[in-house]
Amino acid sequence: MAGAHVLVTGGAGYIGSHACKALRAAGHVPVCVDNLSTGFADAVRFGPLERLDLADSAALADVFARYQPVAVLHFAAFSQVGEAMAHPGKYWRNNVLGALSLMETMLAAGCRDLVFSSTCAVYGEHDGVTLDEDTPQAPLNAYGASKRAIEDMIRDFGASDGLRAVTFRYFNVAGADPEAEIGERHDPETHLIPVLLQAIAGMRRELVVHGRDYATPDGTCIRDYVHVSDLVRAHLLGLDWLAAGRGPRVFNLGTGRGYSVGEVIARARAVTGLEVPARFGPRRAGDATRLVSGSTRAAADLGWTPQASLDDMIAHAWTWHRRLHGNSPPMG
Repeated sequence: MAGAHVLVTGGAGYIGSHACKALRAAGHVPVCVDNLSTGFADAVRFGPLERLDLADSAALADVFARYQPVAVLHFAAFSQVGEAMAHPGKYWRNNVLGALSLMETMLAAGCRDLVFSSTCAVYGEHDGVTLDEDTPQAPLNAYGASKRAIEDMIRDFGASDGLRAVTFRYFNVAGADPEAEIGERHDPETHLIPVLLQAIAGMRRELVVHGRDYATPDGTCIRDYVHVSDLVRAHLLGLDWLAAGRGPRVFNLGTGRGYSVGEVIARARAVTGLEVPARFGPRRAGDATRLVSGSTRAAADLGWTPQASLDDMIAHAWTWHRRLHGNSPPMG
């Protein structure tokens, strides 16, 4: 498979750009398909960029014809919980219809290997439960619901057309390329670690912590954070899984260790040596209390275990942040 083209939807985004770098390092040619609505063209530096919407099936078919990819990594999606609660139609239209167009086009081109970027948000709220792949799904918002619908679509196309897919349900992805060549940036930024780093750097007045009355030790939400480099390493293993002729499989990708928002703030203070200006605000609709992976399937089947610590994620993100903005204080 080395030297083959691999189509990467959303390859100009946070996780997609890291996946493209990992693919290039492994000897593949990543072909980025992105409409740049949330991604950044300057993050596409490891292979060609094809700027188009997935819903444009004719343009997408042309890309498949020209590059003849052996597999697809599908990251492209809207992913903000608050926005999904306020504008569910946007998520159903973009995420689900885009995935439908992609699957129909790739199957028509004879490409049947798909690695899909799903989410732990498909599980919804399960108080006190450590989540594995068999946990019942009850998403709390249109983001999680749209990803669940795409998982159903994958199953159906597998039965009808032989689509083979590895589905990864992510927990909270964080950190940046250790070489600080690429990293996490969104506009607007809503993810905890980059937001608190912006607060440290004086780029925003403060970090607003959404809720302090959750049933957790410090009253703030608990999440399982996994380094983006660990995450994309799993995607390469997923490609190997499919290339070896193995069947469809779903994997959780998390560390199995949850951190509350308060704990993340404390770790950021320790790593950077700087204060995190923060205040408490109301709960954010659609947020679960605790999302932590309890799965060992990725370790058993793929040989994947996360390597980076939360401190690594914060340190790498901070290095990237300072490189990107150039006006941040040094670590204390």
